[in-house]
Amino acid sequence: MSEYSPEHAVSGVTDPFLQVRLLRLMRILGQNDESICDAMGDLLAQVSTCTETQSNAGNAVLYETVLTIVDTKSASGLRVLAVNILGRFLLSNDKNIRYVALTSLQRLVQTDNAAVQRHRATIVECLRQTDTSVNRKALELCFALVNEANIRVMMKELQRFLQTCQPELREQCASGIFLSAERFSPSKRWHIDTIMETLITAGESVRDDAVSHLIHLIRGASELHAYIVQKLYKAVREDIGQQPLVQVASWCIGEYGELLLLGSCEEEEPLQVTEDEVLDVLEGILQSHISTPSTRAYTLTAIMKLSTRFKQNVDRIRRVVSIYGSCHDVELQQRAVEYNALFKKYDHMRAAILEKMPVEEKSAAGDILGEERRTPVESLPQSQPSSVQTLSQVTDLLGLLEESPVNVITPVPAADLNVTQNLPNGGSLLDLLDETPVPALPPLVVYNNHGLNVEFSFLRPPTNPALLVITSCATNSSDSDMTDFQMQAAVPKSVQLQLQAPSGSIVKASGIGAVTQCIRVLNPQKVPLKMRLRFSFSQSGNSAQEICEIGNFPVGTWQ
Repeated sequence: MSEYSPEHAVSGVTDPFLQVRLLRLMRILGQNDESICDAMGDLLAQVSTCTETQSNAGNAVLYETVLTIVDTKSASGLRVLAVNILGRFLLSNDKNIRYVALTSLQRLVQTDNAAVQRHRATIVECLRQTDTSVNRKALELCFALVNEANIRVMMKELQRFLQTCQPELREQCASGIFLSAERFSPSKRWHIDTIMETLITAGESVRDDAVSHLIHLIRGASELHAYIVQKLYKAVREDIGQQPLVQVASWCIGEYGELLLLGSCEEEEPLQVTEDEVLDVLEGILQSHISTPSTRAYTLTAIMKLSTRFKQNVDRIRRVVSIYGSCHDVELQQRAVEYNALFKKYDHMRAAILEKMPVEEKSAAGDILGEERRTPVESLPQSQPSSVQTLSQVTDLLGLLEESPVNVITPVPAADLNVTQNLPNGGSLLDLLDETPVPALPPLVVYNNHGLNVEFSFLRPPTNPALLVITSCATNSSDSDMTDFQMQAAVPKSVQLQLQAPSGSIVKASGIGAVTQCIRVLNPQKVPLKMRLRFSFSQSGNSAQEICEIGNFPVGTWQ
């Protein structure tokens, strides 16, 4: 109740330290109490509109006002006012203030998306700043703002940023573009064009599954094959430095090389090429010192496939393949030897073996990378079996372990499994689990990164040494909850795996609570156990995926 005292003013702001303390007190008092929030509304609005913004003292008071509005049940008008204050912060010349504003807007993007969207242009402008920390926060916020309405505009801005961003941000940017394009693409052609452009720009800074993901999309877009193969051929004819793009181009030329010769694409300028010109490009990739072993493997297979697409250069293809029969690269040598055998011993079967890859039918488990609108196993009709055996037929679903095919599993309720899966000895998998297991092994931390900690504990039933019961416990040490949490697993084909439904889908922040899940592994041959896990979740408005491979299981888990 005291009067104004100029000795406590800082840069024209009356006693900012006292104001900040009062605002913090109001934030505590207003939590979970709408009547107090209503009483504070006019005062918070007055502070928001009357505080000087040209000094750090004023900005500190405004920032505390924003936090008070956000953390209490304030009216929607006040929340919009808070977002607008943060939008003004983004215009500041002080990079620290911009960083604070971007961090705060990330907290609001889920609850007040429309208000944050109004400042999208300013947020995108932050991508052009020279500070890496500001760029990273702006990039995360941009991906959180992407939706069906602005996907085209936002992707252009993000592609532009990808061309000039720091190397440490390139992989994050490329991955975000892939996920956003998969989620909100307006058309299949736009989706494919976006990923190809990203591969050209990002080069090696793309996630491991980018190549297989794009190949899957291309395979399912039969009406675009002529357009795609012509565009990719032009790209690798000019530059073979971007290895992921070269791998996709080699695969496409091998599958649809005859479309290049036809030059029938109406959407691109007519391209007249000969069989020799196509083979010259592919041989150049094989012989280039910058081509990786994986790229050479894609290219050699493409050349072999062209032996059934091209009619005039079969002898040339045979000579190229035979050269690599003595290659020092064992993988490439093995492919060449097997392809030579096709020419010599099984030439009558060559055309059938090298047919185009068929479009995959939608499996019961769905395709993790290729289906944008996939149906969860849990929601399938009861008449459609969802057995471990059915799921294990999905080949290399996570792009995994050295052995192929692998058994891949996604969480399904136990009720969907206990009737359909029969074991070699005639019993059901769940019949083996009736025995009470006895703990005998120490726990193992299988993943600990970005706040997510996953620990496995092991139990072995004394009456069935081939069975291992794993209890997964996921905790979150970060400051924000992880929602839509899901774990998927894959094991070698000699091992059977059943992943039961988790205890929940939200991993609370600050280590409060945990999500547990039971994994049952049947390993009758007692082979050393390997497993790869994929975790997907949303946090602070961003979708995330984490993958880890476990090869250090205690010996007692499989012997």
